[in-house]
Amino acid sequence: MSVISAKFHKEAKAVVFQGDCRQLLQSVPDQSIQLVVTSPPYNVGKSYEKHRRLDDYLADQEKVIKECVRVLRPGGSICWQVGNYIRRDKSGGIVPLDIVLHPIFSSLGLILRNRVIWHFEHGLHCTKRLSGRYETILWYTKSDDYYFDLDSIRVPQKYPGKKHFKGPKAGQLSCNPLGKNPGDVWIIPNVKHNHVEKTGHPCQFPIELVERLILSMSRPGDWVLDPYAGVGSTMAAAVRNGRRGAGAEIEPKYVKVAKERVKAAAAGLLKVRERNTPIFVPTAPARGQPVRLVVPEAVQIDPASDEKSTEQLRLLQKRASYGVKP
Repeated sequence: MSVISAKFHKEAKAVVFQGDCRQLLQSVPDQSIQLVVTSPPYNVGKSYEKHRRLDDYLADQEKVIKECVRVLRPGGSICWQVGNYIRRDKSGGIVPLDIVLHPIFSSLGLILRNRVIWHFEHGLHCTKRLSGRYETILWYTKSDDYYFDLDSIRVPQKYPGKKHFKGPKAGQLSCNPLGKNPGDVWIIPNVKHNHVEKTGHPCQFPIELVERLILSMSRPGDWVLDPYAGVGSTMAAAVRNGRRGAGAEIEPKYVKVAKERVKAAAAGLLKVRERNTPIFVPTAPARGQPVRLVVPEAVQIDPASDEKSTEQLRLLQKRASYGVKP
């Protein structure tokens, strides 16, 4: 059997459906999907969408969300990743889509577990407001009895060898040896021009972001669904991690890329930025001058400050400046 099916059936390893997501959802049995992960169009006028009134956009989203809830298992999760809707009137104001979408999910009985902030460094440079450098992921569950595996997505501890220095646990590790909880602010690079995963899609999911959701909210063999599949990042990440992925995409050119990426994932050849890869930090200015961080030799200490604060300032005074060679 081929790795990829054009229609949904339980025996498939992956499904890449060309067409409207509601057509795909109609073919999916009730309570058969463990995890829904998607980033729907933001209604901002990208090449693959038409700009509509906000009320019309929300009404359309409600229809899709209702179908996603129908196909979701009782212990499953829905992760809806969105940014801002930009008004086309003179104000040019923004509407955070997570805020206006939440009442829809809530009315369907879903429980919000986290509002995850996805922070990234690159994007459009605004001139009349601060440049947007984050989007949100709304994580909902269908019930209180839901699957979540924190250990699968722990990140490296800041001080991995730190131990308790007193008390009954003196000498024992003071942190989880498997790593720490990643928290609800995720710093993951978005897919821009020099990203190893870059395709022709303007708003592509990074595999690392999807994997963190897939690994923690589904088990091997489970179905992961993306109603707005784009170039197949969700399905590819699902297959790469032993799950089954299904998604719908209207644009033929993106469907073609999605199929290629799913096949590459199944063969172990998918190019990805691996999870927990350190974020790039420049060490020198563009002209080759060394970065030099200087701690002042003299710091004024307020005599009225408490003893602990005073000691911290004295330690600061003793620190020497340091440089980084270009």
